Amino acid sequence: MKSVVVIGSGIMAAGIAAGFIAKNVPVVILARSKEKADACLDKAIVLAKKIGVDGDNATKNEADIKKQQVVGILEDWQGWDNCSWVIETVAENLEIKQEVFKYLDQVVPQNIPIGSNSSGFPISKIAEGLKTANRMMGAHYFMPAEVVPLVEIVMGKNTELKYAQEACELYKAVDKKPVLVKKDIPGFLANRIQHALMREALSLVQEGIATPDDIDDAVRYSFGFRYAAVGPMTQKEISGWDGMANAAKEIYPSLSNITTLPPKVVQLMTDGKTGMKAGEGFRKWTPEEIAQTSESYSRRLKAAFDVLNIK
Repeated sequence: MKSVVVIGSGIMAAGIAAGFIAKNVPVVILARSKEKADACLDKAIVLAKKIGVDGDNATKNEADIKKQQVVGILEDWQGWDNCSWVIETVAENLEIKQEVFKYLDQVVPQNIPIGSNSSGFPISKIAEGLKTANRMMGAHYFMPAEVVPLVEIVMGKNTELKYAQEACELYKAVDKKPVLVKKDIPGFLANRIQHALMREALSLVQEGIATPDDIDDAVRYSFGFRYAAVGPMTQKEISGWDGMANAAKEIYPSLSNITTLPPKVVQLMTDGKTGMKAGEGFRKWTPEEIAQTSESYSRRLKAAFDVLNIK
């Protein structure tokens, strides 16, 4: 496979690059400075080794793996002909992303697909007015990008299906799980489903029906447990749609349909209680609890990743 170009030098860039490095796909990291790109590559190789590097590179040290990758400054890079995929991971700022895509529109050969890892801005806006918007698409990862298998390939209003399918095939080749989203809608696919769940969960907390801890347990040890084995659609194929339909008649009318955050969450934000990074959210967190929970989370994600890879 030709090189994959990762534009950016942050956490997501390192994770995305790590996923390709682990599968022996050469990576080019382009940033605002060579120093930033170098630092990003160092992080990516550490992450790649952590999740496991395939093939000949499995026994190589980090310095030897680094020799196979390339770093540079975006505006100085000239090797576009030797890449198969370009993915932008710069700051979540629409104007910055538009500037990057405007540049890529001019320098990247028109047969090479280009993706954006934006989690919020639609690719139709990012690529608006560009002459090669037909090969541009969303390519949304989830943190940690080197572990979570899903990549959402999101078609904009001008994206040609063949380029989106090409991106999907590329990700399948490196053992990721691409899903094709055929319309550029807010939240794409996974976040829409996730926010539907969060809206109901937060409403239950707001109404005093359940605590945050009880909601976590309800999800983890019931349908969340099952969904690690099969998704919601297949699970209902197994259990039967008639049972779901009967329950829906009773449940659907009472589900939350709020369009703004519940007051309790708004108050948390006002008080600066944004979660672990602030030391408090719905509950207080000690530094020891933060370290323990974060480590446990990473370990469980890795275990889940291993389970999902069972054929």
